[in-house]
Amino acid sequence: MKKIYWIAIIPLALGIGCFITYNVIGAEIATDGTLVEPFILLPIGWGLIAIGLACSIILSARSLLDRD
Repeated sequence: MKKIYWIAIIPLALGIGCFITYNVIGAEIATDGTLVEPFILLPIGWGLIAIGLACSIILSARSLLDRD
């Protein structure tokens, strides 16, 4: 595997890690009735997965075009 593919693999792994961390931490209700959850991990996870997928599509297209 070329080293350039790590550019796509790292954001994908971090995005999946954000979702796993969100599920491990979980949500709870505080004594005053408010919901306490690590909601920020969800948009960060989706953003990282989108970046990873975009990088993998760009790298795949680039490797297909460089074959000729």
